[in-house]
Amino acid sequence: MADHSIQDKVVLIAGGAKNLGGLIARDLAAQGAKAVVIHYNSAASKADADATVAAIQASGAQAVALQGDLTTAGAIEKLFADAIAAVGKPDIAINTVGKVLKKPMVEISEAEYDEMAAVNSKSAFFFLKEAGRNLNDNGKVCTVVTSLLGAFTPFYAAYAGAKASVEHYTRAAAKEFGARGISVTAVGPGPMDTPFFYPAEGADAVAYHKTAAALSPFSKTGLTEIEDVVPFIRHLVSDGWWITGQTILINGGYTTK
Repeated sequence: MADHSIQDKVVLIAGGAKNLGGLIARDLAAQGAKAVVIHYNSAASKADADATVAAIQASGAQAVALQGDLTTAGAIEKLFADAIAAVGKPDIAINTVGKVLKKPMVEISEAEYDEMAAVNSKSAFFFLKEAGRNLNDNGKVCTVVTSLLGAFTPFYAAYAGAKASVEHYTRAAAKEFGARGISVTAVGPGPMDTPFFYPAEGADAVAYHKTAAALSPFSKTGLTEIEDVVPFIRHLVSDGWWITGQTILINGGYTTK
């Protein structure tokens, strides 16, 4: 029977420098991962990536930080190749990359649409492709999407629309990679209390989101906390391997499908 523990596994996390990705990296290292590769997008995140690497190394695991703009297939191919050269073939690949745009459809430019598609859809597709090409057998892949996939709401068409494609990519990859024992999932957090959330929202919208989930009164901010999401990802990339092809919304009752 395949080993589905995290112990001694090699992990690659796209967007792993800080916030949710950073906490996932630290958590999987604490669960016994042998090595964690931290991807970060640009020089602005390098200090955070270095801090995450240092924390993981202090826990006794190997860690390396790799930079790249993952909006091209070539950059994602390079990320996997460099990760393998540094620490070996990954057993677990997690993609937290994303960017929000909140804007009426009639005001969205072609350039803005193209950026949303590149960051939220194209990068996810090619990350899954390279995971399928490079993961060890019985590997695990998880992509972070959004709970807006279960919402009937204006203003997020370019963002949530691009993330919606990842649901089908996840189903297709699960079918295609299943013969090798690889499980493929996506998770859609609710609005999270991170710097990723606030710039796109006005004060009124922030106030609404902080009360919108059924369990908002029991959250310290009313929002989804990154600590709420990490245990689910940990489960999906270990003992929860039998869940595959699914998109799971983790949001305290913010939206459902």
